[in-house]
Amino acid sequence: MLVAGFSLLDAGFWMLDDRMSYKKLQIWQLARELVTDIHKMTLTKLPKFEMFEEGSQIRRSIKSVKSTIAEGYGRRRYKQEFIRFLIYAIASNDETIDHLETLFETKSLTDNGVYETIHNKLEVLGKKLNLFIQSVEKGHISEK
Repeated sequence: MLVAGFSLLDAGFWMLDDRMSYKKLQIWQLARELVTDIHKMTLTKLPKFEMFEEGSQIRRSIKSVKSTIAEGYGRRRYKQEFIRFLIYAIASNDETIDHLETLFETKSLTDNGVYETIHNKLEVLGKKLNLFIQSVEKGHISEK
């Protein structure tokens, strides 16, 4: 059975599958979708002055989530390295939520539907990242 780039062996351990790509991870796909959503939101829903302030910050933080997942995946042979980068991705996801909430609370983002849609996706991504970390902690073949 193949789960998130790992094959489950009969003994209950995980084996790396080199045919897998980070692009097949649900967490990376959702992060990619959010990069596009947030980029579009900052270009079309924010006042011009926010383009280079909070708009720039939120674009950078969500891009960091996506690229950190990819970088961690590149280090997947080493359990602790993989987990460390996934934790960095959670931190960047939390930062993105904070930027989004700031934009909404300061009334720079006034479209409630856009806010709710993006906020919900960010919450789902955070939960999926946490579950993925738990899976790696329990099933990775390497202790290091």
